[in-house]
Amino acid sequence: MQNKLRTLWNEDASAVNAWLGIPSTVTAEIVSRQGFDAITIDLQHGINDYSTAVPMLQALAACDATPMARVPWLEPGIIMKLLDAGALGIICPMINTPADAERFVRYCRYAPDGDRSFGPVRAGLLHGPSYVEQANESIVSLAMVETGQALAQVGEIVRTPGLTGVYIGPSDLGLSLGYEAKLDQTEPVVVDAIKRILEAAKEAGIRAGIHCLAPAYAREMLELGFDLVTMGTDIRLFTAAYADAMAELRA
Repeated sequence: MQNKLRTLWNEDASAVNAWLGIPSTVTAEIVSRQGFDAITIDLQHGINDYSTAVPMLQALAACDATPMARVPWLEPGIIMKLLDAGALGIICPMINTPADAERFVRYCRYAPDGDRSFGPVRAGLLHGPSYVEQANESIVSLAMVETGQALAQVGEIVRTPGLTGVYIGPSDLGLSLGYEAKLDQTEPVVVDAIKRILEAAKEAGIRAGIHCLAPAYAREMLELGFDLVTMGTDIRLFTAAYADAMAELRA
């Protein structure tokens, strides 16, 4: 059972993640051929739901990128269904307390370490007969730390047993701290918060990821020490490419 993110991190290498909000197997397949280390299907703010996520996971099966999903909320049903569908990583939004983080981890893991129900319909087919024995240690669980409440308790959140890492949502983090909701944060208070979350994760020995927009900012975050960066979204990149092409034509 291969998980490229785990392999890279075991080698102390960082990773680049793609973000899919368009409910299309075609665009998912196009993205899968661009050399990303992980690809996340967004079921929270994207236009996807479970019925579109499953065929998109099938479209990603031909590449070696780790297939992941961001769930709409901390709810066990959708977490378990996406894992059963073959996702090898879950990003969960709005993890605000250590109790939230503990529940999240338990939903991602089989007994005796967790509460995940057995039924890996597609996951077993895709990842092989040893899936059940390897799932608990292979699946990536990333808790989104993106509020002032979570920031105040980040030292406890990052020490949740079994949690793979944290994932910063800069827009919500900035908004909750009284600043602009944007990805590539430059406001000193928000930047300090980002660094505080990163340092807490490093001290706890877990991974840290962050959502970015510009490639230059993503590179800066990698240099800062993040283990995973996301560069924009398919919707933003698609829109920007068309806007740039039209601007050039009109000029």
